Amino acid sequence: MNDGNLNGLIVGVDLDGVCADFYARMREIAAEWFECHINDLPVEVSYGLSEWGITSHAQYESLHRFAVTQRDLFKSTPMIPGTRKYLRKLSNEGVRIRIITHRLFIQYFHGAAVSQTINWLDSNGIPYWDLCFMKDKDAVGADIYIEDSPTNIHNLRQKGQYTICFANSTNRDISGPRAGTWEEVYGLIHDRHKTLNPT
Repeated sequence: MNDGNLNGLIVGVDLDGVCADFYARMREIAAEWFECHINDLPVEVSYGLSEWGITSHAQYESLHRFAVTQRDLFKSTPMIPGTRKYLRKLSNEGVRIRIITHRLFIQYFHGAAVSQTINWLDSNGIPYWDLCFMKDKDAVGADIYIEDSPTNIHNLRQKGQYTICFANSTNRDISGPRAGTWEEVYGLIHDRHKTLNPT
């Protein structure tokens, strides 16, 4: 039921690490890429995946290119539990969901990245109005952001944007507001809306 209590609110939602379990799928692909057992690759990682032996940007690019072009990374990544349920609830309450992702950071296979992203969103039943492929997420515009990248969270908050950190091993040092589940995200969005629109 649409109660309309969040009408007009724009929520900018990151994909990898927030909606899509990027690290789980990438771990499977990396095990294949490095020809090792998946248990040899730690589950707990930092941004850049140095724990898996990735020591340079060029090395990461090679793995990433293989993952997207040969293993359909953005199409085959599992959904983080609760994503669909709570984004649908927010959408039904009047939120404009704006997906903002920086998946086009490696040249020459943008078509695959875009088509896989749209396929993933549709096949998982994720509601959204806008799909933005942007590095500078602040330039897109939203009232609330949900993000897991430490750099993006820092940049958004530095510009005065209310940003919920979706917690994982890459952002342990990031302060609140933090959420470990989509249910917590949902609660924080309602709390923020009440703060901005007291009755």
